[in-house]
Amino acid sequence: MGRRKGRLPLIEGLEIVDAGAEGKAIGKFNEKIVFVPYVVPGDVIDAQVFRKRKNYLEAKATNFHTYSDKRTDPICEHFGLCGGCKWQNLKYDEQLFYKQKQVIDQLTRIGKIELPETLPIVGSKETSYYRNKLEFTFSENKWITVEEMESGVVIDEKRGVGFHIPGRFDKILDINACHLQSDFSNTVRDAVKAFAFEKGLTFYNLREHTGLFRNLIIRNTILGETMVLVSFGENNPEHIQLVMEFLKEKFPEVTSLMYVINEKKNDTIYDLDVQLFNGKPFIVEEMEGLKFKIGPKSFFQTNSKQALKLYEITRDFAEITEDDVVYDLYTGTGTIANFVARSAKKVIGIESVPEAIEDAKKNSLENGIENTVFYAGDMKDILNEEFFSENERPDIIITDPPRPGMHEKVAINILNSGAKTIVYVSCNAATQARDLQILDEKYKVVKVQPVDMFPHTHHVENVVLLKLK
Repeated sequence: MGRRKGRLPLIEGLEIVDAGAEGKAIGKFNEKIVFVPYVVPGDVIDAQVFRKRKNYLEAKATNFHTYSDKRTDPICEHFGLCGGCKWQNLKYDEQLFYKQKQVIDQLTRIGKIELPETLPIVGSKETSYYRNKLEFTFSENKWITVEEMESGVVIDEKRGVGFHIPGRFDKILDINACHLQSDFSNTVRDAVKAFAFEKGLTFYNLREHTGLFRNLIIRNTILGETMVLVSFGENNPEHIQLVMEFLKEKFPEVTSLMYVINEKKNDTIYDLDVQLFNGKPFIVEEMEGLKFKIGPKSFFQTNSKQALKLYEITRDFAEITEDDVVYDLYTGTGTIANFVARSAKKVIGIESVPEAIEDAKKNSLENGIENTVFYAGDMKDILNEEFFSENERPDIIITDPPRPGMHEKVAINILNSGAKTIVYVSCNAATQARDLQILDEKYKVVKVQPVDMFPHTHHVENVVLLKLK
């Protein structure tokens, strides 16, 4: 039942029946879907609606009548505030169930094409400390929790380092410990924060766009190499030198110590010059004996061990022979291209980030791979009939686009490529389904394989094999 509280109802005894988008769970009230965060299927709750839309409601749990047997205890003290791991309270086998269901639902509902039975999702052996990259944000005004406000204690120190509060671009949750990356990243973050407090250095104001410390990016590899990159919001050579010297002396094990000055109003560093302060301008990851150089702007899958499984599935689906010309679209640093090159006649990689393409070329050179060619540019402008003619038409296309999926023009050019096989790797089954609708004109989906790269989140990778009809 529901009763009104002001203009928005309090829904009493709402049963949570499914897991939904963005890590929220789903209940139903008066034939409307109700999205509720931080609850799990099987919970029965009272839910206060805070947002009303034509076809759905958004609410938060105010009371629990029944706790689901699908629940488990979150491992992180910041669960419920930090938006990064919204499924920590859901048992891992249940996470996998709902991720698989999510893929099937989206491909079926959005794609509206004939699909084979989906293969069982490939789970991750490690469900914590699995990421190889984390980015912390500095804020002059950290988020003050309800507990802190109710304690009555005066909070003199307002600066904080951590992650954005969901829906609040200007508020940062000050993190004590994150369980996504090795504890070394917690140690570096805490050391930088303490040093900043000691020296009276300023943190970034996300509204005024002022302050020295802006972001801290930490990357690591299975080989034990570490990159630490500090993004400064002000060009203050004296303070920058002070910070970087501190990091160099405090953490001599860091193999790549870098910084960037970002005085823009957005956080991206792809259009900025990154400065090497100490060590190498890259770190090295290894897969099946292949070494991959990763620079500060390079894209690399953030779960290295699961990435290996993802690439093995991709290669197996492609069934590449020594006579095949393979196109690797959105190649990044050429990881997939180099990974499959030993099986192919030739591999052509395309990527929009020039620095990533330079890394891809170096990766081929370092691994003694001579049958790869890489091009930098916008995919929708590069991939056309002229490109096919100049570089040989593809026998096999592997495409691994970002979350928005492929531009319609790219999908149409793939459709007209004549490739016998397409392997579509996606981190967003919804946009993948949309693109598959276009490809369905000439290609049939014959295999679907979800892979969990991001435990405790709703995100899931999906590999689809298509064959020319």
